[in-house]
Amino acid sequence: MPRHFLSRRRFLQATGLATLGIPAASVTAASNTPTLPLLKPPRLQPGDTVGLISPGGLISTAISVRSAEEDLAKLGLRTKRGRHVLSKRGYLGGTDQERASDVNAMFADPEVKGIVTMRGGWGCSRILPLLDYDLIRANPKILVGFSDITSLLLAIYARSGVVTFHGPVGISSWNDFTVEYFLRTLFDGERVRMENPEQGHLLFASEFGDDRERTVHTITPGKARGRLVGGNLSVLTAIIGSGYLPDWSGHILFLEDVGEQTYRIDRMLTQLKLAGILDQIAGFVFGQCSDCDPGRGADELTLEEVFNDHIAPLGIPAFHGSAIGHISDKFTVPLGIEAEINATTGTITLLESAVV
Repeated sequence: MPRHFLSRRRFLQATGLATLGIPAASVTAASNTPTLPLLKPPRLQPGDTVGLISPGGLISTAISVRSAEEDLAKLGLRTKRGRHVLSKRGYLGGTDQERASDVNAMFADPEVKGIVTMRGGWGCSRILPLLDYDLIRANPKILVGFSDITSLLLAIYARSGVVTFHGPVGISSWNDFTVEYFLRTLFDGERVRMENPEQGHLLFASEFGDDRERTVHTITPGKARGRLVGGNLSVLTAIIGSGYLPDWSGHILFLEDVGEQTYRIDRMLTQLKLAGILDQIAGFVFGQCSDCDPGRGADELTLEEVFNDHIAPLGIPAFHGSAIGHISDKFTVPLGIEAEINATTGTITLLESAVV
């Protein structure tokens, strides 16, 4: 981990809380949640305190938390542990009530300026009914994570209108690539252009042992604009119909997954299609499917063929291979922010700052 990356970033002063005069998309009819204006959280600054929580899977040792604290300190951030960050109940990071209380407490704590989840795993969907969405909207803060954290990101965006962030967790590899996009998005408030490195550079070493080369592949060429929304495919499909998802109309859907065979990706994309979600979106980005074995045998479909079956017929700009997912080097992608994708070049460009 380089110790000098702070000197390469220009930190802007936070300008306080503000809302946009643009309404966010309303959530699904099942939620009965009224349309709320989009609310951007304040940007992070050196010296700010961020909370560390484990809202899903358990953190088995305090060493992981200390390592995250050291990594975040190199970004100039102080840290504050959630009361239950090291709690355990089987494979969960404590009881549902304990994990939900840490989320609510971090949003209520005036000392805490942002929240970094320690890991994914499983369990976030269980605490969605226990979150105080009015409290969250009254105290908008950066919440960042990926994988199982997807359900928190989607629910908070849908139920409170607060912009959330699909990005590194505490146990992630805080390397130059990941840190650069984290700082540019959450500290500098840039209208970031997210672009994979040059093809042929073996940058994307998976956090799950997959070191294969990653390149962008166009499904349908062209450009599309819309608000970004998405996350882990299996987590998202598991809460369809729950009322904790946004209205998809005109959004750009981004997805990723890990450890799923191709037929399962096929099954989940079929579910999105049958639920009417794919027919509403303006653009589609699939990041990485790490450790996703297509299987063996002449009867297997490739991931490319599955995308051609489900996504290509939509006729919308679409590509896969973006630096999103269970990989060491990842973008920080805001949910709810207007962006443009170029499926021909495989880029995502924010059209507005994600923070104030």
